[in-house]
Amino acid sequence: MRPAVIHRVTTLDLSFQERPWPFADQRRADIDAHFAKRQRDTPEIWNGRILLGRDADISGNCFRANYFATDFASLLAWIDWGFPDPEIFNGFGMGALRCADGAFVMGEMGRHTANAGQIYFPAGTPDLDDLRDGKVDMDDSVMRELGEETGLTPADYKADDYWDCVVVGATIAMMRILHADMTGEAMRARIEANLAAQDHPELSAVHLVRGISDLTAAMPRFITAFIEAQFAGAA
Repeated sequence: MRPAVIHRVTTLDLSFQERPWPFADQRRADIDAHFAKRQRDTPEIWNGRILLGRDADISGNCFRANYFATDFASLLAWIDWGFPDPEIFNGFGMGALRCADGAFVMGEMGRHTANAGQIYFPAGTPDLDDLRDGKVDMDDSVMRELGEETGLTPADYKADDYWDCVVVGATIAMMRILHADMTGEAMRARIEANLAAQDHPELSAVHLVRGISDLTAAMPRFITAFIEAQFAGAA
């Protein structure tokens, strides 16, 4: 596994283009059979439409890429089979929620999810709901994922002006620090109350990480560990 490379940028220019994916078209029967097996193990996962990237370019303070739509089954097969199309990357937003006392909030994915047991910042592969005027709006994607997983709204935090693009193999996590005016314990209690009110919450637990003064320096310790385990070598 190649080491993580981190690029700090202020602008994301993520275009959307309708285009076929030869891998998904040529391996359709195999992909469907693979997803059926994964679904037998985790019945709650579903084969929705998601967005994957290609043509990644990081120049100066801008990260540019082109996105296209495919299905979740093809993404899972592409990951599980060792990334057979090297021109494609899984590029997703990640919200690093930092509380007033310096604690970072991380969620543990529920047993019914495709990423069961993984502990990381709220994140998710973008989908068609994140498209705005021919662009992928990663800000909206991060806010949507954070809202779905924790119940928080944009009024509950303030985002930094920059993104840290963490590149690990065929994965690019576009991470933004979100500052909340609440202590870690109070935030955990609020999120846990929200989870308790849901029939099928995405998270099974909420974890606080303390003692991190420089998140960029700490990324190889816990952010890239998630990427390597789940998106850059999943089986």
